[in-house]
Amino acid sequence: MNDVHKTESESTERSASKTSTRRADLRARLVAAGRAAIAEGGLQNLRARDLAAAAGCAVGAIYNVFDDLDDLILRIGADTLAHLEQGLAAPPGPAPEPAEELLRLSRFYLSFARANKALWRALFEHRLAGGRPAPAWYLEDQGRLFALVEAPLARLLPDEPAASRALLARTLFSAVHGIVSLGLEEKLAPMSEAALEGELERLVRAFAGGLTIRRTGEDPWKD
Repeated sequence: MNDVHKTESESTERSASKTSTRRADLRARLVAAGRAAIAEGGLQNLRARDLAAAAGCAVGAIYNVFDDLDDLILRIGADTLAHLEQGLAAPPGPAPEPAEELLRLSRFYLSFARANKALWRALFEHRLAGGRPAPAWYLEDQGRLFALVEAPLARLLPDEPAASRALLARTLFSAVHGIVSLGLEEKLAPMSEAALEGELERLVRAFAGGLTIRRTGEDPWKD
């Protein structure tokens, strides 16, 4: 009798494992299809019927593995954030001066936005239905990116409270994002790549220089 129960339990576990694997595979195919759709035509190019066809499933199957299209879009966004995080991660070797590290991060953000414009735009265009806040797991993904900015700020301002550094990281990101967005979208005027990169460097160095003055009382740019 025990052998029978053991066999039934093992069979149930195998079945559950296969179901879980199939669900994970379908989720991955739908995320890949959604990412390709957004990359090709922006967020408005994301349609359930087209996604289902690309992933090889019925339309209803989408809602068996995602709560709704918002959930799917968030997962695509998380995939974009993961690629961005991978590129922003510090390279091996000694850490550069904080200002240089902040400049490296800003330059990569610009290059990523330039190379993945539609997916980058989608991160900021998407709004959850009903004004719902982003889920905790998505905010954690965002938080890891801000932590990469906070690290050089911690070396630049070692006595700054963590909460204040977190706010500074978000302030700098907002400024960098603004320049990148205005430059790539040409909202104000056409701007060459060299001019855009130059303005980005000007901003980051001014920001870092201001924080240095705040810490030491000395102007790093003064002769």
